[in-house]
Amino acid sequence: MESNLRHAALTWTGGLRFRGGAPDGPTVTLDGDGEAGPSPMVSLLLALGSCTGADVVCTLEKMRVELRDCRIEVTGTRKADCPKRYTAITLGFHLAGAGLDETKARRAIDLSLEKYCSVAASLAPDVSISYQLVLG
Repeated sequence: MESNLRHAALTWTGGLRFRGGAPDGPTVTLDGDGEAGPSPMVSLLLALGSCTGADVVCTLEKMRVELRDCRIEVTGTRKADCPKRYTAITLGFHLAGAGLDETKARRAIDLSLEKYCSVAASLAPDVSISYQLVLG
């Protein structure tokens, strides 16, 4: 049975850089300056995009869509004063594949954002999350 507990550890590597990940798992560099790796705030956008992306890919596979392209652009609007948290996030889904139509794509995205995406569900409830869809 899989535990609901997750663990991550970070090690400071100088400046505003940290290297971290799950124990015995792959690691990433996070950089507060955004030079040696994504900043923590960009990492949050990446986490949201990859979480919804994984959900969308799985859901479309179940809908028998043969996905050939999935690109997600994520834009976040931050407050001007501290804490400079996100107040709104927009995901831009660029999808292409055999059997894909707008109805299936929107259904997959809606299911992710409303039901399955753990990252979206972990954000403060007043963070507005919206999306745009481009079919190719």
